[in-house]
Amino acid sequence: MFGMGFTEILIIAVIAILFLGPDKLPSTMVDIAKFFRSVKNTIGNVKESLEEEMNVSQIKQEALAYKKELLEASSKLGSATNIGANLNSEIDNILNDDESTPVESKKESTKPQEVTFKKKKKKSKKASKEEVKPTEEENKDV
Repeated sequence: MFGMGFTEILIIAVIAILFLGPDKLPSTMVDIAKFFRSVKNTIGNVKESLEEEMNVSQIKQEALAYKKELLEASSKLGSATNIGANLNSEIDNILNDDESTPVESKKESTKPQEVTFKKKKKKSKKASKEEVKPTEEENKDV
């Protein structure tokens, strides 16, 4: 114990008996044992907390590594979406160019059609009840 041999412990016990006397020695030994037990418990708690801290620091390092990987992945995803947006704008430009070209060729290839408009006559209440026969001018327009 603490690097002391049997003779050294015996000398300390004799000195303790002389100073404390036989009446106070048992209670003092109990108090000393309680002190050493509390020191032992405290050292054990410190060891446990240090081990937990070591594990926490390892967990923090792992979490930071995962965070770094996620940030890299998100930056790659952001660049991919930028490429996608650029492709979309290029496709829109190409489609707009393609739409303008066929319209011009359609104008050249198709013949214009004549459009005629017919005037509608207002019907009176009597005329709505009777059948209205088309006039010769209306027949010519048709």
